[in-house]
Amino acid sequence: MNAYENEAERLRGWFAGRLPEDWFTETPQIVVDRDEVTVVGTLAAPRVGDDATDAERAAAEEGRIKQFRESTRDQRIRIARELEHRSERKVAWGARCGGTERLFTRLSSPVMTRLRQPERQVLDTLVDAGVARSRSDALAWCVALVGRHADSWLAELRDAMQHVEKVRDKDPVGGAGQQA
Repeated sequence: MNAYENEAERLRGWFAGRLPEDWFTETPQIVVDRDEVTVVGTLAAPRVGDDATDAERAAAEEGRIKQFRESTRDQRIRIARELEHRSERKVAWGARCGGTERLFTRLSSPVMTRLRQPERQVLDTLVDAGVARSRSDALAWCVALVGRHADSWLAELRDAMQHVEKVRDKDPVGGAGQQA
């Protein structure tokens, strides 16, 4: 288990003690990285008739998520501020209802990178084709695309990193290589 997964596990307990019981139908999903904690909870499905169309069902789910977002705003802000003070990470919220999931305001972190001309040409092509508004948007689009299509590879890489972390924890010298 990596450090972020350990933190997510600890935060699930922290949130369990602070979230109102009636907010979510199950334990919320907690995702942690260096900058942000994302909390996504499952809401009770709205009551629609058995003969409801997919469009009616989707509209009811959207409405349930919007109602949750509006009615819980003050409490979510208070909880987020408390956690932001403790963890020095921003908190983002989201909700899932039936087949609909929405993430509320999320952190967008600037990332500096150096690209050579061939990589810049890829971004410029995406901008020129109207796929993205800017190089920044094009790069974000590329990262999202890789993330979607490389899920199993990324999961394998994360597992390998966990193995490295376990081996590192067995340091036979007791801190060798670390500066005092």
